[in-house]
Amino acid sequence: MAAKIKKGDKVVVLTGKYKGVEAEVLEVRPKESRVVVRGVAVAKKHQKQTPQTQGGIVSIEQPIHVSNVAYSVGGKPSRVGFKVEGGKKTRVAKKSGEAING
Repeated sequence: MAAKIKKGDKVVVLTGKYKGVEAEVLEVRPKESRVVVRGVAVAKKHQKQTPQTQGGIVSIEQPIHVSNVAYSVGGKPSRVGFKVEGGKKTRVAKKSGEAING
């Protein structure tokens, strides 16, 4: 199945503590149906010092389910569809009808 949400997309969070937040997708995990979104679902992790990294408390983004985010068109959520043009399949924002780059 083709990916409706990809790395680098701007998305709006639909549910939970971060509802309404617009942010960028950092990572997509298709086997788990989860995405990592910048600044959303941030957790604190106590990290031990190593020769390469400094120890301390580090903030990391946790993955959230892909159903809890929607592609953002002008700050508003939109569903994503597909259109075949000239033998090429492209993603299309349902709200505006415009093609999505990437």
